[in-house]
Amino acid sequence: MTEPLVYKIVPAVLWREAEARGVFVGSPVDLQDGFIHFSTAGQLDETARKHFAGQRDLLLVTVDAAALGAPHDLRWEPSRGGALFPHLYGPLPLTAVRAVEPFVVPTA
Repeated sequence: MTEPLVYKIVPAVLWREAEARGVFVGSPVDLQDGFIHFSTAGQLDETARKHFAGQRDLLLVTVDAAALGAPHDLRWEPSRGGALFPHLYGPLPLTAVRAVEPFVVPTA
């Protein structure tokens, strides 16, 4: 399975740190799990409600999945209900980022 774009919801403070470093190594949950969690466009709302409910000052980072070729390792792995989610095993190079915009968790 491939999607041209994958998405990462990130607290703004973490993203600003990544911009200063030139690379995003992941959120605390990503670091704990050993990969950076991404979602497809169709998975975003559920991901936001499940993992970011009540949080403010979030950003939506749009990433070109094709730009995560070697040496990066984007894998599609089963998660919630067996759906395949994109997981990046390694840091996210900022050169693969296509957009960063404010994000508000949907309420319903």
